[in-house]
Amino acid sequence: MADLPVDDRADFEAADRGFVAALDPATVTADGRAVWDTESYSFLQQECPDTAHPSLWRQGQLCVKQGLYAVTDGIYQIRGLDLSNMTLIEGERGVIVVDPLLSVECAAAGLKLYRDHRGDRPVTAVIYTHSHADHFGGVRGVTGGGVPILAPAGFMHHAVSENVYAGTAMNRRATYMYGPALPRSPEGQIGCGLGMTTSTGTISLIPPTKDITRTGQEETLDGVRIVFQITPGTEAPAEMNFIIPDRRALCMAENATHTQHNILTLRGAQVRDARVWARYLTEAIALFADHADVVFASHHWPTWGRENIVRFVSRQRDMYAYLHDQTLRMLNKGMTGVEIAEAMRLPPALEQAWHTHGYYGSVSHNVKAIYQRYLGWFDGNPAHLWEHPPVEQARRYVECMGGREGVLAFARRYLDDGDLRFAAALLNHAVFADEHDDQARSMLAEVYTRLGHGSENGTWRNFYLVGALELTGGVVPADIDTSSPELMAALTVEQIFESLAIRVDGPRAWEESLAIDWHLTDLNQYHRTTLSNGALIHQADPPPRQPADLTLTLTKQQLLGLLTGRPADGIEHEGDMNVLARLIAVLEDPDPAFAIVTP
Repeated sequence: MADLPVDDRADFEAADRGFVAALDPATVTADGRAVWDTESYSFLQQECPDTAHPSLWRQGQLCVKQGLYAVTDGIYQIRGLDLSNMTLIEGERGVIVVDPLLSVECAAAGLKLYRDHRGDRPVTAVIYTHSHADHFGGVRGVTGGGVPILAPAGFMHHAVSENVYAGTAMNRRATYMYGPALPRSPEGQIGCGLGMTTSTGTISLIPPTKDITRTGQEETLDGVRIVFQITPGTEAPAEMNFIIPDRRALCMAENATHTQHNILTLRGAQVRDARVWARYLTEAIALFADHADVVFASHHWPTWGRENIVRFVSRQRDMYAYLHDQTLRMLNKGMTGVEIAEAMRLPPALEQAWHTHGYYGSVSHNVKAIYQRYLGWFDGNPAHLWEHPPVEQARRYVECMGGREGVLAFARRYLDDGDLRFAAALLNHAVFADEHDDQARSMLAEVYTRLGHGSENGTWRNFYLVGALELTGGVVPADIDTSSPELMAALTVEQIFESLAIRVDGPRAWEESLAIDWHLTDLNQYHRTTLSNGALIHQADPPPRQPADLTLTLTKQQLLGLLTGRPADGIEHEGDMNVLARLIAVLEDPDPAFAIVTP
């Protein structure tokens, strides 16, 4: 903190600017339970305690501000009522909603707060800036459909595939990343850097009615002229910025926020491209800087004034470009991702800017992500090519260090010396060698707690503290369901069969051989799935000369029901229905509560 401008209150002034009203009480409920509770963070008004990094504490004080805010003439934001912001652009007849939060209940509460102070304007259009659930999940809280819904090209593919293919593992890891099970207190969860946490209400999805396919595309919604910039491969695989020229207001989606963002999010995702991210920020400055008096985003608070806008976006751009280019420079000198991450330091001018600090992403894990994008998991050292899995490796390390007592003694020594990183490595081996060793678990929980309390990064803090919680109290299941019926219904038929294929228990299916034809009457589509050598192969429009063991005639809704265990009532069939039972018998349900800090 010594090199940071601790007396500079500009961010606090910006975060308070345009305040209209707060939600009071700041709690959103559904079915009698709170799905959002800003009141639980009231402790952030205190001075920073020893159990938190002062810079992260400051970020929490900024992110916890909630309510309705005026951005500029006819543009408002709902902030602090979910992980993300919801923006409302007033048109000739009503209001355009941008990024309707994660949960239906929070979006509805935010829209009501807006209407309480700006009148009962109808929602005339919706814009999804990108394909992450906290920017579309609350859409049914603001509209039931029947209005234009705009999104970047590729939105539907990425919005549903990310939440289905690896959704169970992502949700499990998200319990660590956002820490919803942690107590909200100076010792527990104090935010995640991008916002406070994720809401836990209902996730919905209404498909877009129009794709934005090119930079410069201009659309008029409810009398409001909007010009778009598509930015695929940046913070999301499908993402876009836009400007409202007549109000000189620029939306940067999630491409420029008041934190260093993730090149690879800790919950897991596709690695993002820091190189194109920087290029699109350069393009945004060239396209829009001379035409904007305010820049706002899908998280955090706006920035006003052309000079401030250019400085803010340029520093964000320089940060991603520097991380990318310097990682490649050191990579080509033979350094590994871990070595580069340890050596990397941002230039002083960037380090002294609050918004480049790693509250959500971090220099450490972003560098490793860039390395991964170019060279993958293997660092080239043959010793790392065929290592034992964690439990077997741990048992051997414990044996080499003189057994359990030796490991714990070494760990206590490193812990007392303040080398928490190596103490964690040693104790992790002790726990994986014997998950029932309560003393090792307790010591590792102590180390994780201390690492969490010292972290400037909100997601690192939550990972450490949830790790400590699960070592002492057991697994905490995910409380967000991204496989909601509406998201499942949004899958294409191809995606449905792909999601089925990743559930096949290969060894159990080795000896099975079967083929099922699926005639989707409502879509007038024909599909074939073939189970062979433990792999479920999908083919659209199969050649008729190859007979199937079973032919099913049904609707897409019936297909979804059939694959989730509903009866086959009303479904026509030719052939042996036992074939379907044989397929279902080799499917494995994912485990939403798998172990992470224990074997």
